[in-house]
This record gives sequence, structure tokens and C-alpha cells, in this order.
Amino acid sequence: MAARQERSKPIIKQMEIWLQESRSRVSAKSPIGEALKYIAKYWAGLIEFLDDGRVELDSNTVERTIRPIALNRKNALFAGHDAGAQNWAMLASLIGTCKLNSVDPHKWLTATLQAIVNGHKQSYIDELMPWNYAKTV
Repeated sequence: MAARQERSKPIIKQMEIWLQESRSRVSAKSPIGEALKYIAKYWAGLIEFLDDGRVELDSNTVERTIRPIALNRKNALFAGHDAGAQNWAMLASLIGTCKLNSVDPHKWLTATLQAIVNGHKQSYIDELMPWNYAKTV
């Protein structure tokens, strides 16, 4: 926290001065003006890291987390058929749910398919969901 105040705060202050000066010199309707307006609009969020040590300096953690979702969505475009895309989305959702519940998707899917083959009743399908599977392993 102290390091952020010492090292980053002077840089942020210079950026703020630059932003204000730059906005006054360019047309607000120009592409640069629009970009500067966007920065100004979210300035409070940008500088939040100075006062809250829990806020990351960059968004890499979030971007790494959502990258597989974006890739799955892109890949689903090539499913070839609406039903294929729906099946892909359902499977991707279940695998994501496994990961959120700290369940190995391959083991969960194997156990779930085995339970279905062995006659698991459809009315008890909730027992096979990843959040319940996590409790049984």
C-alpha cells in the first residue's frame, strides 16, 4: 500500500493533469476525444488501486479466467448446427461448473455416464450434478 502511494501516486497525478489538458485541446467528438472521455469516465475505478491493496494493478487475472469462456464461445460458432451448438454450450457449462466446484471434469463425466448406464433414476438427476459429486469424492 505504501509502495503504491510512493511510486504510483505521482505518476497517476501526472496522468490526470495530462488527461485534463488533452481533453481541453481536442474535439470531444473526435476519436481521440471519445477515448479521453472514456478514460475520464472511469478514472475513479482506475485509481482505486492506490487506496485499496486488494485491487490488482492489472486485469491479467480476470482475463486469464475468462479467456476459456471466450474461446469456447468462438469455437461454438463452428458447431455446424443449432442442436450441435446447444449441446456444446451445455457441455461447456457443465465442465465450467466442475471447475468452479474443484471437480475433475473427466472423472465427473465418467462417473455420471456410468451412473446413467447403471440405471440412475432421472428424477434424482440433481445427485449427479458437479456440486453434489464433489461431496462424494
